Amino acid sequence: MRSSPTEEDKMRKARFSEEQITYALKQVESGKPVGEVCRQIGVSEQSFYRWKRKYEGMGVAELRRLRQLEEENRKLKRIVADLTLDKHILQDVLSKKF
Repeated sequence: MRSSPTEEDKMRKARFSEEQITYALKQVESGKPVGEVCRQIGVSEQSFYRWKRKYEGMGVAELRRLRQLEEENRKLKRIVADLTLDKHILQDVLSKKF
């Protein structure tokens, strides 16, 4: 068990909360110009449109759950990759012994 976050964990931390993303999407939905909303919260228009494509129609709770599932998926993929590597190493060692 780790006591402090690694550099990779720090990099993955979202800069904007679920609430901020939902707020930005709702502001534009209500008629505010995209550029104005982006300047207000300090995000690029490119990021805003990525959020829109990915999260449009979601509430804060749904967005939070999606992010949790994505993080869990990343961790599980890392575990599978590590175990696959271990398996290949063990198979290689066994094939050389016999």
